[in-house]
Amino acid sequence: MKKKLIYAFGEILIVIVGISIAFSMNKCADNSKNAVQKKQYLANLEQDINEDKKQLETNLEQINEKIAISASLIPVLGSNDPQKQTKLRGVYTVARLTSFTPKDFTYQALVNSGDLKLIDNFELKKAIEKHYAKYKAIAKAYERQETINKDYLGNYFIYNTDYDLIREGKSPFKDEKLLKNIMQSIRGSFIIKKEATELGIKSCDSILEVLE
Repeated sequence: MKKKLIYAFGEILIVIVGISIAFSMNKCADNSKNAVQKKQYLANLEQDINEDKKQLETNLEQINEKIAISASLIPVLGSNDPQKQTKLRGVYTVARLTSFTPKDFTYQALVNSGDLKLIDNFELKKAIEKHYAKYKAIAKAYERQETINKDYLGNYFIYNTDYDLIREGKSPFKDEKLLKNIMQSIRGSFIIKKEATELGIKSCDSILEVLE
């Protein structure tokens, strides 16, 4: 009887040890898999943010150009400047929109899949979330400027522009005082857009330092 109990105890012990070893091996495999997945996520985030930074830097150049053009147009409108017709071509440059479409696919995948938990460094996770939250503020600044272009300048082109006047050597813009007011508003919206873009570039630099 005693031998049977010892044998049974030995069998149970073997099973327990086997289960423990299997559990440990599975846990090690999961940890290894998570480490690889985390590394890939961080590499993809770094690539996405680098692309966002390049896009924002290109946008900043265009925005600065448009701020300068809109500022130069304001004194020309309503004046007798002999080069008015040539200078007013800048209105069409100002009308072209500069958009920002962030590459946030990796971040969205992290959030939607619940894999954000793989980033166990609290400060790093917080920095990533803070960075992408700033994109919302940037989007608002861009939307504000786009709305002014669409609702004011776009409507002006429809209702206050006569391109037949160009043939007569005249400005196609019938109500230059109104256009001047619109340009002043647009210039202000560009300045806000510029500040938001600079904020985005600064945020990209900060998070890239952490990721690298």
